Amino acid sequence: MLTGKQRSYLKKLAQTVQPAVIVGRAGVTDTVMQTIDEYLTANELLKVAIQEGAELEAKETANQIADELKADFVQAIGRRFVLYRRAKDPAKRKITQRMQDEM
Repeated sequence: MLTGKQRSYLKKLAQTVQPAVIVGRAGVTDTVMQTIDEYLTANELLKVAIQEGAELEAKETANQIADELKADFVQAIGRRFVLYRRAKDPAKRKITQRMQDEM
């Protein structure tokens, strides 16, 4: 669970990040889940876009994915949302400034 300060810090970092995964009209498929899982393992912070025409709500979809992948929901704006999952291996952690102080 993220604190308010941690969430604010991650929102700031996410502003410059482009969506790395796009959820299409087929919705959240196994392939999409696997891609999100792999990306979070490698990068910790992920922005996802929901394609126009997909019948999904960003916040609801983000919370569902976060629950399944044991990640944290950071924010949803329009058809985009941001997820964060801390790397298990301390050597692979990329987001450390402020986050370590808060965790």
